Amino acid sequence: MSGRSIDEILGIQRRAFLRDGPPTLAERKAHLSALEGQVRKYQRDMGEVLSEDFGNRSRHETLLAETMATVMSLKHAKKHLASWMRPARRPLSRLQHPFASAAVHYQPLGVIGIMAPWNYPFQLALVPLGQALAAGNRVMLKPSEFTPGASALMARMLGEVFSEEQVAVIEGGPDVAAEFSRQKFDHLMFTGSTATGRRVMMAAAENLVPVTLELGGKSPVIIGEDYDLDRAAGSIALGKMLNAGQTCIAPDYVFVPEGKADAFARALSSRISGMYPTLAANPDYTSIVADRHFERINGLIEDARARGARIEPINPGGEDLGNQRKIAPTLILDVTDDMKVMQEEIFGPVLPVKTYGALDEAIDYINAHDRPLALYHFSDDKAAQRRVIARTTAGGMTVNDTILHVAVEELPFGGVGPSGIGAYHGEAGFRTFSHAKSVLRQSRFNLGGALRPPFGAGLERIAAMMIGK
Repeated sequence: MSGRSIDEILGIQRRAFLRDGPPTLAERKAHLSALEGQVRKYQRDMGEVLSEDFGNRSRHETLLAETMATVMSLKHAKKHLASWMRPARRPLSRLQHPFASAAVHYQPLGVIGIMAPWNYPFQLALVPLGQALAAGNRVMLKPSEFTPGASALMARMLGEVFSEEQVAVIEGGPDVAAEFSRQKFDHLMFTGSTATGRRVMMAAAENLVPVTLELGGKSPVIIGEDYDLDRAAGSIALGKMLNAGQTCIAPDYVFVPEGKADAFARALSSRISGMYPTLAANPDYTSIVADRHFERINGLIEDARARGARIEPINPGGEDLGNQRKIAPTLILDVTDDMKVMQEEIFGPVLPVKTYGALDEAIDYINAHDRPLALYHFSDDKAAQRRVIARTTAGGMTVNDTILHVAVEELPFGGVGPSGIGAYHGEAGFRTFSHAKSVLRQSRFNLGGALRPPFGAGLERIAAMMIGK
């Protein structure tokens, strides 16, 4: 970031946007290619700085969830951008508008503010950046202060290929973030916790800035009576343990049929032990990002223990994890709703297990709580699948797997209610960062004359045709 203030940079970008007008298809593709090139160029550095920021962050997880996810999103946008930009024609009533035409034109909004989180600092900054650029906008980006190495590298990566009037990275702590959220952007996107999202939305409301909020919540899993527990455990282990559970769509708690909690615990323990036979020196096992999050997660475990839960850590080597901010994967059985672990988003490698009798019990429990960002259902029973899909509301859903819906660029990604407002990814992201302008092209031959005073029999005949009997 230069020595300019946030509002000065905003002014520079807005003046540049008004001066240059909407970029062409070729210019937008060039911006996306430049961004893609920087991700490729710095992919090794991305893994290194994130491992430093976290204490240990699996470089392969960074390759998968940051580098690959971002590049695939940019490729998808370049492939489909021409069709996204094309005006969408709308059919007209030939009775009302006999010779007119109508279409929706997608225009860039102007200057977009993006506030990115720490858990996937590159993906959750650069994917929306790419979609905002695809829509023809200028962008100001505020990364998280929890991953300062990633923020500094991002500023370097973007500064090499974009001028400050096109893309600007704003580094800093909570005070800078608060000031950023109060700016008169044309749209503001925030990814983070529900509590912080509320504050961001309140700040944006001062200037009537529209927002997209990608939040979180307690994403549930329902394992059907018919489904093999070991198969489910394999998918749940992957979704839960990626980034040590520090994922907004990670499974947050699991419903298993009555009488199967212990069998599921054994299956999950076996699967996780196979993935992580050691923890302490294992480069694949990611640390918790900061001391306060480490203490918070341990506090959830101890609160559940004090309230009568069975705590089952999965530590195959029986290792002392020392001061690496690593928490062993932990199952919590016999949970009750008075435990904090069932009231707060966990965001760590801890998984409560609940039981249910009839499927409607699990559905009713989910519906009695805030709508989650994601929901997972394991069942080969098509009727049960349809029932869960129809009866529950969540931002997104994967059937017979976890988290993979986020990787499908053709699907909008977003929450509902406390788990988020709006959506992005693929065409949905292009639309989020565009203004849909309705355009009616009127012909010289139209009914306008009959619609103006002095009114007479012509208007009455038209009204009779429109209204009918």
